[in-house]
Amino acid sequence: MSAAVLCFTLNDVLGKWLVATYTVAQVLVLRSIAALVVLAPMVRREGLEHLLRPKRPGLQALRVAFGTVEVGAFYWAVSMMPLADTLAFWMAMPIFVAVASAVVLKERLEPARLAAVVLGFVGVVLALGAGLDHGWKPTLVALVGVSVYTAYLLMTRALRATPAGVMAVYQMTGAMLFGLVLAPFGWVTPTWFDAGLLMLLGVVGAGAHVMVTKSLALAPAAVVVPWQYAMILWGILFGWIFFGDVPEPLMLVGVAVIVGAGLWLTRLEMRGTRG
Repeated sequence: MSAAVLCFTLNDVLGKWLVATYTVAQVLVLRSIAALVVLAPMVRREGLEHLLRPKRPGLQALRVAFGTVEVGAFYWAVSMMPLADTLAFWMAMPIFVAVASAVVLKERLEPARLAAVVLGFVGVVLALGAGLDHGWKPTLVALVGVSVYTAYLLMTRALRATPAGVMAVYQMTGAMLFGLVLAPFGWVTPTWFDAGLLMLLGVVGAGAHVMVTKSLALAPAAVVVPWQYAMILWGILFGWIFFGDVPEPLMLVGVAVIVGAGLWLTRLEMRGTRG
């Protein structure tokens, strides 16, 4: 999981670097092509019948659409504000999932979980206040991205019987098709070096997803998921090294509150699993 988090952050660094020159649609196309090449052997092992005859195809298509919008929103947001600031909003995802699970899936939100959710939203408000220094547009895009990502995760939970490699192929194919529609508008012919980076973006992203799947096969989610919060530390470090970004104190406070609330929710989840 630690290696996956590092790869995800490197993927975000590459994405931020590339969207400064190329459109989000163009990045999605080349990233997806490389990822599909990497995923092909995995899907072959899992069985092509799962790929060609998907269960609940309507929900699969909706999940792909939400996942594509989320990735596009992330790259758009990170092109307008620092990497660490963007990651701060995505780190609030467990808080959004807890609320959505209670509202949509009718899961019980005990007092302790409710308190953790309230604390998490306090962190989001603090991060939101710091993010507004970059203008309302990137903050709005980030909030939409996190909200859509929450719906995407709930759909993924509902489709958990589908092999991970198959779902990843659906997701990458959807992103590629979406990118192909929009890529002609503002297309910039990449240099060979940048084309390699765009392909590397897909390889690193696919590798990260595989490592997350492997970590969840080796240990319970409640044990490995907290390591995702190391992403914000990598984001602060890489943002400073590659882009000269220095997070504002208010943003750091918001991040600390969000991470604390997320770890609290994880601990409650672990207790519930044991029970």
